[in-house]
Amino acid sequence: MERDERTNQPRVLALILAGGKGERLMPLTQARSKPAVPFGGTYRIIDFGLSNFYNSGMMSMHVMVQYRSQSLIEHLRRAWRIGDGERQFVTVVPPQMNAGGGWYEGTADAVFQNMNLIQDFAPDVVAVFGADHIYRMDIRQMLRFHLEREADVSVATLPVPVSSAQEFGIVEVDRNSRIMSFEEKPLAPKAMPGDPARVLSSMANYLFSTEVLIKALEEDAQTGGSHDFGRDILPRLLQTERVMAYNFQDNEVPGIADYEEPGYWRDVGTIQAYWQANMDLLGDTPACDLRSREWPIRTEPSSGPPASLVNGYVDHALIGEGSQLIQADVRRCVIGRHVRIEAGAQLEDSVILDHTHIGSGARLHRVVIDRQNNIPAGVELGSQNGEASPAAPGGSSDLVVLPKPMWQTDVGQRRLSCY
Repeated sequence: MERDERTNQPRVLALILAGGKGERLMPLTQARSKPAVPFGGTYRIIDFGLSNFYNSGMMSMHVMVQYRSQSLIEHLRRAWRIGDGERQFVTVVPPQMNAGGGWYEGTADAVFQNMNLIQDFAPDVVAVFGADHIYRMDIRQMLRFHLEREADVSVATLPVPVSSAQEFGIVEVDRNSRIMSFEEKPLAPKAMPGDPARVLSSMANYLFSTEVLIKALEEDAQTGGSHDFGRDILPRLLQTERVMAYNFQDNEVPGIADYEEPGYWRDVGTIQAYWQANMDLLGDTPACDLRSREWPIRTEPSSGPPASLVNGYVDHALIGEGSQLIQADVRRCVIGRHVRIEAGAQLEDSVILDHTHIGSGARLHRVVIDRQNNIPAGVELGSQNGEASPAAPGGSSDLVVLPKPMWQTDVGQRRLSCY
């Protein structure tokens, strides 16, 4: 394998798959793709995956977009202008309709339609990663594993509860970490040896030797199916190539505190999971602490004034720049940027996104409010007893979600969705 002359490392090209609809995360994805959903008061979900590559020194990244991508494109333009444009770049790649294709039909088809990007860059290794998970990962360590094991394909894996198996691709490995079977979202998964409560899940993050990837994509394009890496590409490669499972729990990220959850990784594909991942950021010993200077999560540069707190009470909260809390009571909340909370408002266990106004005396409990909403004075959303708010239709959970207003005249008149 050839080495980059300046770094003595293999040439790695990252292809970031960011075109998914995120249907289970509605209504937060009714106006944007899942990777563009705001998170943690100041970030977008995609910032975590891109920051992992950036911090790992792998700065050649193509982001493949499709579904309602304008919000994501604008964020990347503002937050991810890096490098020299030749070896260091983050570029947006919408469907090109190459090879007679239309929209991306699956994850593998998205890469196949952009085969020219791989050929032009001539990498030794192609990283195909998702853009919609919350985690920190030193990808250099996975690359080292890939090279040392002489793998054709390496799949990042971690254990998950058996009850969650239907949400992931599930793998079985031998004693040398070689993958023996790969099944996408199985109904009856096989538990890990010696651990009947858990299965080994794919994180949908892959390293491919370039020649193996190109051949697999060309063969897949000639056959039917979903043109998906998990459903089609990987199961076929198990028969002919050396496909290895990289244990994400072995990954040691610089700057991770002792109190943090080892191998923290969340698929924030539902409102409940999204809300819980935001809650995981709170407190003096959070499960996921984003304050590390050794592994920072990069996002759009700060340009607003500091947050302002006037004669209120705040406990276990993250508050974005430019936000104002005036005689308000805020407990266990993630508050975005340029949010104004008026006197007497009470917020608990909630996620409030940017440019939202919360009127005086409003009471919010376990709510998720999308950007640019106006909550009238005295309104009560959510409940204290674990039941859905009477103002919200249906739902089996007690989280109340207020979608982003489609038009400014619609602010304050949106129907609530409960998840």
